[in-house]
Amino acid sequence: MFPIRDHNPSGRTPYITYALMAINVVVFLSYVSLFADERALNRFFFDYAAIPARILSGDGFSTLLTSMFLHGGWLHLAGNMLFLYIFGDNVEDEMGHMPFLGFYLTTGIAASAIHILSAPGSVVPVVGASGAIAGVMGGYLLLFPKARVDILLILIIIFRIFPIPAWIMLVIWFGMQFVGGVGSDPNGGGVAYWAHAGGFVAGILLTIPVWLRRGGPAFWQRTAGHPPHPEARYAMSRIPKVRR
Repeated sequence: MFPIRDHNPSGRTPYITYALMAINVVVFLSYVSLFADERALNRFFFDYAAIPARILSGDGFSTLLTSMFLHGGWLHLAGNMLFLYIFGDNVEDEMGHMPFLGFYLTTGIAASAIHILSAPGSVVPVVGASGAIAGVMGGYLLLFPKARVDILLILIIIFRIFPIPAWIMLVIWFGMQFVGGVGSDPNGGGVAYWAHAGGFVAGILLTIPVWLRRGGPAFWQRTAGHPPHPEARYAMSRIPKVRR
């Protein structure tokens, strides 16, 4: 199950979302040549990736920020940028440009902190925007739980795209991160599940003030959980009917 777009147009140009995407791409292109030299790549990641044991020893605090703009490969970068593109513009629209930037960076740092707490002795470098983007997804869940998200479902050789409410997709995604965190060794390599889960929760918590300013539960009642923009309503008549 993979999201490919949402039916939730933003009310203004998401300059910060686009800028973050551009920075991530430019940074990746600046060191992509190092993938041909494992030793040089490891040295680069040691300098700029977040390494729990190093940070807890009192060194490398700046990597909590720099690691958010590094990726381990093209697919890692593309997946993160797709999620940021889908969910970032609407959260930025509700928060405002600069508050959204602060929100993004804060959730990214919080995600790294959760990972560090889960694996304090790990010397495995952690890279990626996933924690910050998980925070954006958490904020999106609180603000637009019933926005329609088109997902790509792949079942062996069957490919199908269909819309579901955002809360279903996001809750399932969070559940997968939580289960992955419980079932894996955080000191090893691979996916930093606890960073994802921690970023998601941080995103929800940091979005609560925005949600309350919009009226809290009354905001959901006014919009029925849908995006507040009238053109974002996904009419049921647009969903193809299935003959039984």
